[in-house]
Amino acid sequence: MTVEPGIEVAMTEESWAETAVSLDELMDRHIAAQLATADAVRVWDERRAAGEATSVAYANGLLGVAQDEEASRLAIVNYRPQGDRELRMKLTYMAAYLIATCGTLDANEMNSILE
Repeated sequence: MTVEPGIEVAMTEESWAETAVSLDELMDRHIAAQLATADAVRVWDERRAAGEATSVAYANGLLGVAQDEEASRLAIVNYRPQGDRELRMKLTYMAAYLIATCGTLDANEMNSILE
């Protein structure tokens, strides 16, 4: 993508698509990632209990879904609300998430939310 004559900015389709995603879509993605994580934990717990998986395989099996959940959560944390409605929705969603998971935010995440 050319910003000014002679200045080229590389933007992949994925990063371009991410700029156009709504807060609603990001929240839907995060909920889907949380459900996928819960399903993966259940499946891997069953496999480990049955002796079909070692602790290393268990950890590796959950790594991908945990990373997907984290990425989708960070997309919400870093999302810039488009008005007061989205600001309230983002803060409400994050508060509900933190209460439900008994989680916390690191300093960078907190700063991003407060900006």
